[in-house]
Amino acid sequence: MGNWLRRIRGAIGMGLTWGAGWSAAGFVLAVVTGFKADAPFPLIFGVLGFFAGVIFSAFLALTEGRRRFDQMSLRRFAAWGATGGLVLSAVFAKAASLEWGDVLMIAPTFAVACAVCASGSLAVARRAIRAEFPDVRGDVAEAELTDAEKRKLI
Repeated sequence: MGNWLRRIRGAIGMGLTWGAGWSAAGFVLAVVTGFKADAPFPLIFGVLGFFAGVIFSAFLALTEGRRRFDQMSLRRFAAWGATGGLVLSAVFAKAASLEWGDVLMIAPTFAVACAVCASGSLAVARRAIRAEFPDVRGDVAEAELTDAEKRKLI
């Protein structure tokens, strides 16, 4: 039960992080274009980013659940992000009753945005692990005890 709660907390954290990033992108888009929408772009993009992050986390937990970050490739991470973006675009298109032309424009945009966010998430996670363990330069499983540590065990 604790493992599932940890994964749910991680998915919500990923969603909030992606939501913040997408919200910033929506703010930049609103400022650059000057377009006035019914709902503010940062809010719309933030909600979409949250759901994109949660969907990506679900895919990642279902497919790569047992792997560590250093065992995952950036390409595979980006592919799962793009897949999550395609699922999000399908759900969004169905909910908004969009035409095929709109769907064909939104799907690649969401896929690329999610792939970029997924790649960034892996890069940040790897950097955090390196910062936490600065002496680690490879596989932790191959690390050996020092002579002093061996004497303490004996």
